[in-house]
Amino acid sequence: MSSQVSILPCDNYNPDLVLETTRRAIGLIGGITNYIKPESSVLVKPNLLMAADPSSGVVTHHSVVRAVVKILKSINCRIYLGDGPSVWGNQIENIHRVFDKTQMAKIAVEEGIELVKFDKRRWRGNFPLTAWLDNCDYLVSVPKFKTHNLTTLTGAIKNLFGLVPGTYKTELHKRYFDVEDFSKVLVQIYEQARPALTIVDAIEAMEGDGPGTSGRVKKCGLLITGQDCVSIDSILAKIMGLSPEDILTNKEAAERRLGIAKINSIEISGMNLDEIRVKDFKLPSTSVKKKIPRPLIEIAKKFLRFYPKVDHRLCVRCGACIEVCPQKVISEKNNRIQINYSGCISCFCCQETCPHSAMKIKRSLLAKILKL
Repeated sequence: MSSQVSILPCDNYNPDLVLETTRRAIGLIGGITNYIKPESSVLVKPNLLMAADPSSGVVTHHSVVRAVVKILKSINCRIYLGDGPSVWGNQIENIHRVFDKTQMAKIAVEEGIELVKFDKRRWRGNFPLTAWLDNCDYLVSVPKFKTHNLTTLTGAIKNLFGLVPGTYKTELHKRYFDVEDFSKVLVQIYEQARPALTIVDAIEAMEGDGPGTSGRVKKCGLLITGQDCVSIDSILAKIMGLSPEDILTNKEAAERRLGIAKINSIEISGMNLDEIRVKDFKLPSTSVKKKIPRPLIEIAKKFLRFYPKVDHRLCVRCGACIEVCPQKVISEKNNRIQINYSGCISCFCCQETCPHSAMKIKRSLLAKILKL
């Protein structure tokens, strides 16, 4: 696997600019035919978390997806476009609404490609993944650069979680709710389904309490391309102001020799790291990586707890959080959404899927004292 990563500036989502920049970015690491054989079949997988407008920063922007599709069409590939959206809030049942809202349906019609649902699966390793991996020669991943309240970063590796079809995502959150365990799950999925190429939409990223509607759009003005997802996520960590090993998927994957996490060992072309620094990148509320000295984290984290909290001023009682909760500790009583914290595992699935930004963060006493 190549540890080459290209980083190019792209100031906005103008389709012509995005297409030209994407072509240049892929060219800097060898060109499209270095990764994809002409006339092959390709599954293109963006991040389509929910039926959200592309301007929200929640989903991969359609201009980037379209650019990838056009480049693959230029070498006569058969292209299938799909994702396994959040199974919460009826997103999986309303897959056509997701495709419409994110403009994937429009791309499919105008570019003459096929939209696919991840409704069939095959076990790969320890997890069931979409059968479209068997139907296609290559996987091309097009993630959105976002923060995540459980994993801190959702980027190249985390985007592959969408390959798990249907409600099994809920089961995985329930069984592996600890961030270390969940990160190992993500790395195992990466091991089974390595993309031939990954193009990250970091033109407008998401900071704060991502990856859903509680996050905020952050202008980064970048397109990042490569094959090694560990190297890509290591660079994204640096942009966030973190070390690569602060992202547990990077640490786990590097230890398993699935990619390169050491920045000095990554061959970066286009822009250098000094040029891509983003000022004041806001981490998730649950992140303590830059707020507590590393030797104290292991001691303090037993007493540092973060929980979801309902902002009743924003809540419309749509029930998405009730459906998502793997522990079934969220319910509606007296016309209010309530959380039974005795069973809450702080997976933040409810916050991830809330369409109205109504799930906020509740802090333990020590977290409040430390002003985290």
